[in-house]
Amino acid sequence: MTTDTLRTRLLAWYDANARDLPWRVGPHDHAAGVRADTYRVWLSEVMLQQTTVPHATPYFLAFTGRWPTVGDLAAEDDGEVMAAWAGLGYYARARNLLACARAVANDHGGVFPDTEDGLRALPGLGPYTAAAVGAIAFDLPTNVVDGNVERVVARLFAVDAPLPDAKPELKRLAGELVRDHRPGDWAQALMDLGATVCRPRSPLCEHCPVSAHCAGLASGAPETWPRKTAKIARPHRYGVAYVLTRGDQIALVRRPPKGLLGGMLALPTSEWRAARWSEAEAVQAAPVSADWRSVAEVQHVFTHFSLTLQVLRAEGEADNVIWSPHGDLGGLPIVFLKAARAGLSGLL
Repeated sequence: MTTDTLRTRLLAWYDANARDLPWRVGPHDHAAGVRADTYRVWLSEVMLQQTTVPHATPYFLAFTGRWPTVGDLAAEDDGEVMAAWAGLGYYARARNLLACARAVANDHGGVFPDTEDGLRALPGLGPYTAAAVGAIAFDLPTNVVDGNVERVVARLFAVDAPLPDAKPELKRLAGELVRDHRPGDWAQALMDLGATVCRPRSPLCEHCPVSAHCAGLASGAPETWPRKTAKIARPHRYGVAYVLTRGDQIALVRRPPKGLLGGMLALPTSEWRAARWSEAEAVQAAPVSADWRSVAEVQHVFTHFSLTLQVLRAEGEADNVIWSPHGDLGGLPIVFLKAARAGLSGLL
């Protein structure tokens, strides 16, 4: 099968099977001249980094309902946006989101640049996001390679180098499939194929429009691609989260703007370290003197380490905290939401 035949078959499959996504202009509307809203394309791509479509979709709908334009988002208070992002994880993305929105609003008159280089120059837009926005919003023939595309290409060409070392070769091979004809639809067709047919486990090869071109399928074991190096064990850390209450309120703090969960509301917490905290150490490290009691323990997994948080609770007063009602904790990152709920158990 030639590259042109492969492209023709995959685009025909996409025309018939494209996913209905709230940020997407479908292939038939696109062919009729409807163009995607660059703001919505960019916002969806940022949200979908390290996040699944089902998880990102309600956040996307909430953001676009509250901030329908890039100017609306740029004008919002940092804390409001960070709170709305809570639960999506990778919080540096939210900080970059605001920086980019403000650059577009202040430096580009509220209009996204329409070249890949121009997009790449915006804060927080790496090569992938710039390529994706360029292709989907502006029909630029960019090379859009996400995890789904890497998997499709690795199987099509049976690339034996393991990830992440294979990434340059996978990107090169994907680039050879790009043409000036329907580049935005092509990028989304590859993504949809990887998400719905060329799945990580149990690929549905019998439904694949380009199976005749697939060297991985010809091998008899397409699910073994892409190859992967053995995972390094994730380190484990221990910390203490402090649930300080005052009637029906709980004490929160704003984390420093840089670093893990930067700029987010959080519970006061100890250092996170390799050794478990004794209860005496935990009480000594508490933000205020109070009758602290250990009431729970919660587990959380970050990208690079896992965490056990011992939860201590006390009633008392504190300065330099943000008092929040027990029932208004939706803006907390998941790790602190878990700890707060565990610490407040029996009080709610």
